[in-house]
Amino acid sequence: MAIDSRDSKGGLIHHSDRGSQYASNVYQQTLRSNGITTSMSRKRYCWDNAVAKSFFATLKTECCFEYGVFENRETARANIFEYIETFYNSKRRHSYIGYLAPNQF
Repeated sequence: MAIDSRDSKGGLIHHSDRGSQYASNVYQQTLRSNGITTSMSRKRYCWDNAVAKSFFATLKTECCFEYGVFENRETARANIFEYIETFYNSKRRHSYIGYLAPNQF
């Protein structure tokens, strides 16, 4: 879906952990054939993905668990988009910026 939904002219980087699904030959070949560079976290070094893992933990706790199981993919997409765009990126307080909301910062 990600490849089909982008008008990529190269220069894309796919970052992931070292999960077997991302390291598989088929997956890696798909990335290469679409001109996508692979970036993987280092072996046994969980801090490479700390920011992403922290964000997804927050997303799950503050958004997804609140709604329970989404009816379908479109409902999930709409709720997650709403959470990120109208709350997380504008109103939610972030420790990195002194516990201010981005709009305040």
